[in-house]
Amino acid sequence: MSYLDRIAECNRWHPERYRPFSVAGTVVGRVRHDFAERLAAFPEVFHVSEAAVILDPALDTIEKRSAAVERVMRALAAEGAVPGWRNEVYPVGWRFGAPPFFTMERAAFPAMGLRAFGVHLNGYVREGGRLFMWIGRRAYDKHTYPGMLDNTVAGGQPYGLSLIDNLIKECKEEAAIPPELARQAVPVSAITYCAEEDGGLKPDVQFCYDLELPAGFTPHNTDGEIHEFYRWPIEKVAEIVRDTQEFKFNCNLVIIDFLVRHGLIPPDHPDYLDIVKGLRQ
Repeated sequence: MSYLDRIAECNRWHPERYRPFSVAGTVVGRVRHDFAERLAAFPEVFHVSEAAVILDPALDTIEKRSAAVERVMRALAAEGAVPGWRNEVYPVGWRFGAPPFFTMERAAFPAMGLRAFGVHLNGYVREGGRLFMWIGRRAYDKHTYPGMLDNTVAGGQPYGLSLIDNLIKECKEEAAIPPELARQAVPVSAITYCAEEDGGLKPDVQFCYDLELPAGFTPHNTDGEIHEFYRWPIEKVAEIVRDTQEFKFNCNLVIIDFLVRHGLIPPDHPDYLDIVKGLRQ
């Protein structure tokens, strides 16, 4: 197994299973054919053909679109077609930072093949000339990826919150990292991927941050989403990423990016160029 295996696992999908989803003439997502047929039951909101799904052009404001789409998604959630409702609203747009076309429940994003954004933090410690990383294990009762390994802090990017404010919030909730320490996190990169899962498609972007934590600091979870934390030598973390599937799939990419930037996957590694390219597909 290799780092390229982890990258490949985040970029497997079958275009022929999907049709484009457009809003105001712009393709913003891709809907699996079976889910598109469910949307066809709501013609006042979605215009569904064999070739595409189009949001009704009469819905011409963010408020109208958001309200109409929410009604549909709540109805489909009641039927079990949109599992794991979280009451978290994400923006739907054509690029990050642009005014969104509408907002929608986070749980429905994969079903519509919409691009979601998130923040991921590598919390690490230098001690005795060695590098250690804090790794979380997701709670065993989480709806998604229960019990898998995770980055020190990670969370989706909601509507109406800046990246740094979201990171500070997630640091406090997931690892009890105080705001004054969280503000020292350094924005270092962004990874992109397109992964197919049972619920649909995830063409997502994760903004990556590094934070060197004090040697005496021990993270602990406050919101019930992390079971426990481990302080592992970076060599052990790298080996787990390279040789196993113990981490939540996209967390592997965040750590691989860290390994590249810190010279732990050096330029003379035989897969170096493919790794660097693969992190941003």
